[in-house]
Amino acid sequence: MIKKILIAEDYESFNLSIQKTLETLHIANPDYVYYCDDALLRIEKAVQANASYDLLITDLHFEEDYRQQQITSGEALIAAARKIQPDLKILVFSATGKPATIEALFEQEEIDGYVYKGRNDTRELQQALEQIAANRRYFPQQFVQQRRQKNTYELDELDITILSLMAGGKRQQEISEHLKKNNLKPSGLSSIEKRLNTIKEALDCSTNEQLIAHCVKMRII
Repeated sequence: MIKKILIAEDYESFNLSIQKTLETLHIANPDYVYYCDDALLRIEKAVQANASYDLLITDLHFEEDYRQQQITSGEALIAAARKIQPDLKILVFSATGKPATIEALFEQEEIDGYVYKGRNDTRELQQALEQIAANRRYFPQQFVQQRRQKNTYELDELDITILSLMAGGKRQQEISEHLKKNNLKPSGLSSIEKRLNTIKEALDCSTNEQLIAHCVKMRII
């Protein structure tokens, strides 16, 4: 049961939108703040008073202004809040966040839901709140589709060879020569580059270094 909610959102319009959505679910009088530092202080005081929050709804991006802040992002707020109240349910409501960032929030911080700001966000926000209230996680449709696309790409033997050679310090020219020598095709530099770009996109990596690190971590190579 979700009754006591804290909203951390620096835009008043989104803050009011969240409150209206909560009203449709018969959740009244949520607390709200515009700064991450204030949010963490509210959480800390609530825990000390044995009146902990059931749910934190937070953005990821907070704009800087005249007021100096120790916590300047939603990610940092989530991590700090988890230390104070590990069982706090957390819903991210944000227009920012790459798939890798969102995945890390689900896996590392164990957030309970994520909703993209934008088209149909009020409806999605309501669905997310209903799912979380039922002790289920809410993954946005866009994120689910991206994960499906990511998981549909299967590395073949040539991919593994290229990645293994890169991990061993070989340059693309040397990889090309190795493939030609072993009658592995395609072996051209442009083909290798295209193949690496496809793998990076599929695995959500921005650089070759990040790609190799990911493949080693996942024991792909």
